[in-house]
This record gives sequence, C-alpha cells and structure tokens, in this order.
Amino acid sequence: MPAFQRAVQQGYGIELDVQLTTDNRLVVFHDETLQRMCGFDKKLTECSYDELKHYRLAKSDEKIPLFDEVLKVIDGKVPLIVEVKSEGDWKKTTQLMAERMDSYRGCYCMESFHPFAVKWFKDHRPEIIRGQLSTNYFKDKINRKWYEKFLLSNLMLNFLTKPDFIAYNHLWKKDFSYTLCRKLFKPENVAWTIKNQKELEEAEKTFDVIIFDSFIPKKRS
Repeated sequence: MPAFQRAVQQGYGIELDVQLTTDNRLVVFHDETLQRMCGFDKKLTECSYDELKHYRLAKSDEKIPLFDEVLKVIDGKVPLIVEVKSEGDWKKTTQLMAERMDSYRGCYCMESFHPFAVKWFKDHRPEIIRGQLSTNYFKDKINRKWYEKFLLSNLMLNFLTKPDFIAYNHLWKKDFSYTLCRKLFKPENVAWTIKNQKELEEAEKTFDVIIFDSFIPKKRS
C-alpha cells in the first residue's frame, strides 16, 4: 500500500494485478504463488481471503490488499491499468473486476495475458480501452504447451480480441511478430517492465508508454 500511495503522490499512473480468492474476493497480487513474497508455497487462487490475511509481504508489516482498498488510495487521482491474471477462474475474475470498476470514478483501462479476458471486455465493455499482454514465451521459458507458446508469442489471436494496445516484454521488442503487429495495426505500444534509467531511455525509442518498477525515473527538464 505505501508503494501505491507514493505513486499517487508522485503523479504516476499505476499498473496492478488482480486475482480472485476462493471466496470470490479480488486482491492485488502479482505472483501465481505466495512463495516469493510470503514464503509459503501455495497458489493464491487456492486461498481464501481470511487465509491471506495471516501472511505478510516480504517480511514487512504489509499484507496482501483487497482491490477495493487499493482503489480507495488511488481514488481516480492517477490513471490505472488493471491486469486480469490468467491464473484460476479468469472469466469470473474478469467479470467481477468489470462490475467493480463500473462504479469507479477514475481513468482506467484493462490488460491481460489471457486473450479471452481481453475479448470479454471487447464484447461486454467495448468502451473500456483494452490491452494484450505478451512476451516471447519460448525465450522466457514459460511452462506452456508448445502450440500455446506459438500462438501467444506471435499474438495470433489479436484478430479476435482487437486490443487497443499491446504491452510487450521490452527485452524482445525486435521480435518479428511484434514488429509486424506494430506496423500493420499501429496500436499503442506499452513496454513492461523497465527496471532502471538505462532501460527506460532505450525503451522510449520504441514504446509509447512505459511500465516501470524498482526505481524513480529522472525528471525531464
């Protein structure tokens, strides 16, 4: 929560990830499992919110926040990108997130690695800007079936989802499929995730929007 508060104070737009607990509570958490941040080897989507309240993040006093708690901090003060995670029941996660955001008074868009979460927004909330997250699934050694890696790496379902922007792993910005999509469809191009000033300055040559963490970009004069 302090990170979200600091981003609001600095005037930065925020990108965050939502997942669904077993008792249908939307929480903000990035990883598939609790191992890295909480030291417990269990998938978040297999936990209830009451169970999650017992864990703390990275040996701090912070807990995994509810989506509602984070929205109260942001309160429409800065733009928001909401990523629907692919883990668990992606469809219910997408629907509940959309229903919650119907009453949110602030600028937001959605994105997901799951093409059908993006398509759900195309069909049910066409007025909301939507983005397709992707990377080179082979180079990143993501555990998927080979044909899923091929389809997703090459953005081959974009003809169905028609994303307004593509958020791509900046490390693979020269990949043929991503380059072709940029030239054919001219979407907004979003880079994830930039970790330092040098990466930022290089990414700005290709991307329109930058998702960064772990550092504060230098202010331009």
